Amino acid sequence: MPGRYEEIAGTIRESIIGGRYPVGSQLASEAELMETFGASRGTVRRAVALLASEGLIGSRQGARRIVLRTERHQSFAELHSFAQWAQFHGYEIASRVHAQKRRRATDIDRQKLNIAADAVVLHVVRSRFLDGEPILLERTVYAPFLAHEVEKLPADCVSVTESLHGSIGTVFAYGDHLIDAVPAGSQDARLLGVRRGSPLLRQRRVTTTPDGTPAEYSDDRYRPDRITFSIHNSVGANPLLRLPQG
Repeated sequence: MPGRYEEIAGTIRESIIGGRYPVGSQLASEAELMETFGASRGTVRRAVALLASEGLIGSRQGARRIVLRTERHQSFAELHSFAQWAQFHGYEIASRVHAQKRRRATDIDRQKLNIAADAVVLHVVRSRFLDGEPILLERTVYAPFLAHEVEKLPADCVSVTESLHGSIGTVFAYGDHLIDAVPAGSQDARLLGVRRGSPLLRQRRVTTTPDGTPAEYSDDRYRPDRITFSIHNSVGANPLLRLPQG
């Protein structure tokens, strides 16, 4: 269930997208928002900070916030799964597991997940679809404490993140991301419907729980004709955005 600040941010976001606040206009003051929503100053500030992280409003403190754009984006400043991002944009999302097996941890597994030399991890290859079209290929390695729960999920599970939170309360709280371009290999080309050797956007990520325990790491490859990444710069923040193409 979303928090109160997320509900407030959602209402303001829809007002911005709907044109009530055009680009360049001033958002209501903190005091006005507190009165409108019957919320505390801290809750309103969290809602406004979320909108600023999405690049919708300016992040300047001590003054009314300025609306910067009316398009609906989502920032990596807050940790969201691909499924949550897709739902945010209103896409029909689907998922398909192509391979799933346990294996003894490799040197890279042990380094990324901070696990013992004899640990066994779960490796999953999964495609993601938006509106029926393959968009993303994930190669994810899950830490031993998650392996059994992930194995129980259906092959077409839309959101592993939400399912794990619902089943065992696991929260993916922090993420490190490295983004570059790589040529499509044979498996990439076949599962994403592109030519072998064509460029793909690669996101390598490590996700941890609130106490800093590594939970998963993944090599994710996006079709660049469908997804791009963007930086929205300001003196206060530089949120990385995942954007739909076309």
